[in-house]
Amino acid sequence: MLLLTLMMAIWRNFYMSKGTEESALRLVTRHKVSLAFSMPSYYREKIRAIPGVAVVLPQNWFGGVYKDDKSGNFFAQFGTDPDEFFKVYKDWKIPEDQIKAWQRDRAGAVVDSQKAQDYGWKIGQKIIVTGTIFPVNLELTIRGIFTAPRPTNSLYYNQKYVEEAVPYMKGQQGFYTILAESPEAVQKIGPAVDEMFRNSPQPTRTETEAAFQLGFLAMLGNVKAFILSICGAVVFAILLVSANTMAMSIRERTREVAVLKTLGFTRSTVLSLFVGEAVMLAVVGGIGGSLFAFLIGILAARGGGFAGALQVNPQTMLVAWIVAALVGFISAIIPAYNASRLGIVEGLRHIG
Repeated sequence: MLLLTLMMAIWRNFYMSKGTEESALRLVTRHKVSLAFSMPSYYREKIRAIPGVAVVLPQNWFGGVYKDDKSGNFFAQFGTDPDEFFKVYKDWKIPEDQIKAWQRDRAGAVVDSQKAQDYGWKIGQKIIVTGTIFPVNLELTIRGIFTAPRPTNSLYYNQKYVEEAVPYMKGQQGFYTILAESPEAVQKIGPAVDEMFRNSPQPTRTETEAAFQLGFLAMLGNVKAFILSICGAVVFAILLVSANTMAMSIRERTREVAVLKTLGFTRSTVLSLFVGEAVMLAVVGGIGGSLFAFLIGILAARGGGFAGALQVNPQTMLVAWIVAALVGFISAIIPAYNASRLGIVEGLRHIG
């Protein structure tokens, strides 16, 4: 039930979560071929001129490491425009004075609150991120700490910092995040952007923020089929173990069934006793497994990124309990029915 709950949590967070109202207004435009290809900076103004577009934010992946090459010291860093960043990410919370401090400092940066907590970073602290893709190291000062609806595990700095140090980065952007003026405009902006650059040397692909994030997940393969196969295998294994356990338990109490019937218990009462016992035991196991999964989800969410998909909410836990109850019912119904039909004399003569 622990594994089943975690798999259901991943499914819900990836494919059913709607996010915040603000995130539903965001789209992402990238190179049609791959994120590895950049786009010209002048695309920004062309996209901004499309009806329904409120803000266009350029972003560039840096891909550096902090301190050393250990896996725990690798996290997302993006170059961007500090003047308009929080106009796009309105649902990310940060004090206004920290935003202004970041905008005034060319070497300033803002970081996710969870990542700042992990490293013990404070406002005004200087850090160095070693470049692995670009021939430059980021010597940054933490000017702000933001809190996103979900931990992002990310740091953002002024893109001009890299452009001034790496000449070939001038005029190039990795992708653009677009904020639409209304939900109605979201459906129109994507096709309009892609049509505008359809015949250009750098064609684009524009999709919602949620679809863009799922695109990273799709790189791992058919995740949907993988999750469903695991869930199916887990439920099947639980059902086999539970059915075998209940069949053995009821068979060992054959004489008890005969005694109950001698005392006046009816077939339906005996049936309900055994089925109720099985359901209760299964639900207790389901509650224990889902609570353990809930704790794992809390710890995993601290890492940010895709690990946040392990977060278990009350609805997922409720579904896990229902599945546990159904497993208990199905595993006990046949042996309990056979036991309820047992005759008193036959039951008292049973040896087992």
